[in-house]
Amino acid sequence: MRILAVDVGTGTQDILLFDSEREPENYLKLVMPSPTLLVAEQVRRATAERSPLLLTGVIMGGGPSAWATENHRRAGLPVYATPDAARSFNDDLERVRHDMGIEIVGEDEAAALRDVARVELRDFHLDAIRGAFAAFGAPLEIDGLVVGVFDHGNAPSDVSDRLFRLNYLADRLAVDDRLSTFAFPADCIPPIMTRLRAVAATVQRQTDLPQVVMDTAPAAVLGALEDPRVRAEPDTLIVNVGNFHTLAFRFCEGRVAALFEHHTGFLNQVNLERWLSELAAGTITHERVFAEMGHGALIRDKRPGELHFLAVIGPRRAMLRGSCLPVYFAVPHGDQMLAGCFGMIRACADVMPAWAEAIRAGLGGVGGKGLW
Repeated sequence: MRILAVDVGTGTQDILLFDSEREPENYLKLVMPSPTLLVAEQVRRATAERSPLLLTGVIMGGGPSAWATENHRRAGLPVYATPDAARSFNDDLERVRHDMGIEIVGEDEAAALRDVARVELRDFHLDAIRGAFAAFGAPLEIDGLVVGVFDHGNAPSDVSDRLFRLNYLADRLAVDDRLSTFAFPADCIPPIMTRLRAVAATVQRQTDLPQVVMDTAPAAVLGALEDPRVRAEPDTLIVNVGNFHTLAFRFCEGRVAALFEHHTGFLNQVNLERWLSELAAGTITHERVFAEMGHGALIRDKRPGELHFLAVIGPRRAMLRGSCLPVYFAVPHGDQMLAGCFGMIRACADVMPAWAEAIRAGLGGVGGKGLW
């Protein structure tokens, strides 16, 4: 069985081809610029050419693309966007109009615009991935796909998107405290998760193969457990230090005991060590994390623990290099950059029963208990 896994981040999109006929260390893989970086480059070209900009497509990741669009407006150039594309920057279109100065246009009006630079927003480009594999004599023949993106969710206008995100994490763990609770077959995605739904629709337009989508932050934590050293610790703490978001889970007896999530840009080694120490000790509070611009914290087991092992994963993991904490840099199947992909593949064994046997045979592990 062959499953394409694509972990869409802010800096990179990490691509892994699970193949039940190969050892995991020999899976084909790519680490390429993220879609939002590619969009940002297209926008910058439009700015350099002094061209009005039209954004079409669907909700996708922001960050670099949003910053480039804001710079385009600051250069005195008009920006038009269809409603779905505009929601990449904020689900509240009035805020997109007011805060960013973007003119929202309907699909027919967008089609009629002339002399504009047209940029399509989407998180997934199957043709580009197929082309990359084909260029190396490896035609992309797959049985299914799994794609990961980070999704704050569509918060009501009077609710903080940070709080909305934290409540979503809590609600999912109340349903099932395995990390695969953050993965969904395409027809089971919660309506509030608009970016996950958008990427699923984008995939569906490009292929009719079965697909799963997953939140990329817990996917990387689940992927860290593919490292035998991490998996051997039933009571441990795992942190994914992402480019934009940091998510840490404390596990007790293989179950989620607590977590916190924060914006990486507001963290440094000192305060990250403090939050992780408090998470382990059970003294962290949601209110304090939220007050310092984080999403918050969730305590499911108030028993204090000892921080004797800290697994670290993610593209900004160097923030904890030289830390006073008992840091272990996880390397799932020999490649820390593919942790999210390995985690998504592992989650598929839970949410796609027809794939389970092939995945567990390929990655190892029997599944069905604790974090698996």
